[in-house]
Order: sequence, then structure tokens, then C-alpha cells
Amino acid sequence: MFDTDVAIIGAGAAGLSLAHRLTDPAAPGPRPSVVLLDAPPGPLRPPQRTWCFWEAGHGPYESVVTASWERLRVHGRRGAPIVGGTGRLRYKMIRSDDFEALVRDDLTARPAVRCVEAAVDMVRDLSAGAEVQAPAADGRPVRVRARWVFDSRPPSRLPPARSTLLQHFHGWFVRTERPVFTPQTVDLMDFRTPQPPHGLSFGYVLPMGPRTALVEYTEFSSAVLPPHAYDAALRHYTRAVLGLGELEVTATETGVIPMTDARFARRTGPSVFRIGVAGGATRPATGYTFATVQRQTRAIAAAYRAGRPPVPPPPHPARFRLMDAVLLRALDTGRVAGADFFPRLFRRVPTERLLRFLDGRTRLYEDLTIGIHTPVLPMLRTVAELPRLPRRPFPQP
Repeated sequence: MFDTDVAIIGAGAAGLSLAHRLTDPAAPGPRPSVVLLDAPPGPLRPPQRTWCFWEAGHGPYESVVTASWERLRVHGRRGAPIVGGTGRLRYKMIRSDDFEALVRDDLTARPAVRCVEAAVDMVRDLSAGAEVQAPAADGRPVRVRARWVFDSRPPSRLPPARSTLLQHFHGWFVRTERPVFTPQTVDLMDFRTPQPPHGLSFGYVLPMGPRTALVEYTEFSSAVLPPHAYDAALRHYTRAVLGLGELEVTATETGVIPMTDARFARRTGPSVFRIGVAGGATRPATGYTFATVQRQTRAIAAAYRAGRPPVPPPPHPARFRLMDAVLLRALDTGRVAGADFFPRLFRRVPTERLLRFLDGRTRLYEDLTIGIHTPVLPMLRTVAELPRLPRRPFPQP
């Protein structure tokens, strides 16, 4: 039995970030005791992956940024690509294993943090807090009583929604025989891929040098593909579209990100909260999560140190959730063709403003200047029908 101020379930980006911020020795105010519960190695642990985000200047995890870029390129289905500078922002990539190693190393030097390897199977409310129960890796029962519990485990079932698309992707880390990549420029969306009947597809290229890059094939659609289909799509993209020539695949990554206007509960008990993907941190219309997790965990830590209930704030402002719901519905119904919509936006809106918009950091007048560059009539039709649409469960595979 452990008694602690805070229990955190899951040691991915959200769980580790929250433990790191709550116990920061340089931060003013009280620091809690923390028990961090991480599932044993196996299917309950997320696979290694890359996280991308943008920020100005140096951030708190700069030492593990794999690469950063100052230009983004978008390819439409035809015509010249659109290239834009990111201004004060930098588009950055962190690999999850590097991030976890950095944060875990810091946490081992903080006596207020105890890491426990156990797969949580129950959280129950107490009169003043909650209790977490889990079998340890050796089968022994583990019980943790905490004043506050933060659960970052992905939900087993998505909440009901009006629109849900899956962003599913497979990527190759490649090394080519000749220098073919532009190290300063990310190919953010390349729509020269064959488009599926429903949704959209694009290539995504993150160069780490003239001969090395992460190359991904991504789809937004209602169902994932069989594994062999992603490899076939990447072979076509790297050979026929990019013309990379001979290459070596040094590693791979695969993922599925729900893009949904579902309402994620941030509080599931008087002292129990959900954070990260489980708390709705994923931006519905883009799939980006890492930057929102950092804002969310920073706000929780600040509330705790100020003596307030550490309730996670809404991950995205209401008007951005509405705009995302409209876009998801427009893409899902086919009223808006994503392969034409996104290049049009990048062609007509300054790149830095668009990135701030995608991060929920623009002001209302800036949102309006972006909105006039979207297909206005299909968007208005979608806005009008949203209130009448029922929220339905997403079909389980």
C-alpha cells in the first residue's frame, strides 16, 4: 500500500510531463509526493513514436529534439508546391524514447517521485481521494491511495460523436544512397498520393539530413488498412512520387489517431481526472497532441501549487472545437475535398498564422480572415446541420 498526494496512471507523454512539472524543484510553491504507475512491457504500453509540434525559441525539452525546421511545404495534386516560412516558430520533432529517457532520468533524482510497474485495473473513489488497484509485474497486488488521481490511459471506447475519422499512418525511417532531401523543409502534406474513395491521403516527409528522413503515408478515413497496404503505398510514394531511388529502411512507426468531435470527460470522480488523449488533448481536426499535453499539464501543476483543485482545463477553446467539428463533418460527407482544401489554405494564409490557428492561438479576427479562404457555402451548410445531428458511438473493430 502506498499513500501519496498524487497518483498518475500511465507513463507516456501526458503522465511523464505531469510528474515532471508537479515535482519541478525550481517551481515555487508546494510539491506533492507522486506515485507514477506504468504498465509492464507488453501490449498495454504504447509503441515508440515521434511527436511533432511547433513553438517559438527553445522549449523545456530542447535537448531531445531530433530535428527542427523553419519551412513547410504542401503539394497539391497538381501544380507547383506551396512553401512557407514558419516565422518565429519552429516545427520540431521528438522521438518518444528520447523524451522518456530524459524525463525518467530527471525523476529518479527527485525523492518525491516513486515509479511502480503495474497494470491498473481499478480506480475507486474514497471519502477524500481515490484508491488505485493493480497487479504488479510479479503478480502481487498493488494499492495506492491518493488525494488526486490522473489517468492517462487511452479510452477503450470512443465517446459518441457526430463525426469521427481515423488518422492512420505508417512511416519508414529511410537512408538513401544519394542526397535527395532538403534538411530545412518539411513536406507537411503531399497530396500526390492516390486519393481513397472516402476521406483523403497524403505523404509526410521529415528530413533529418540530406540522406535521412522519416517518410510516412497517412489517411484520414473511417477504417484502417491491412498492414501490407501501407507498405505498398510507401513503395509507390518513395519511388514514383519522390523518386528517392535505392533506400534502406532503418526503422518504422505505425499509429492510429481518432479525429472526433466527441466530448471527452476530464473528470470521472471527485478526485479522479483524465489527461492527455484520454482527456481530449488531441486536436480534432489535425491529430496533434504533444503541445496541448504540455499546456494541460502546466496548468494542472500551477493549480496544485496555488492550492486550487487541480482540474485539467478544457484542452481546446470552444470556438476551435466548433470549427473542428464543422471541418470533420465537411470532410466526412465529402462536401469538402481535403486534397484541395488544405493546399488552398496554405496558399492563401501566411504559414505562421495558420500554425497558430492549428494550435488554437489565433484571435477571432484572424480566424475570420482564415475562414474566408475556405469553401464558404459547404461550410455554412455544415454549420446549419450540426445542431440537428445525433451523437453516435463509433463502430468498434
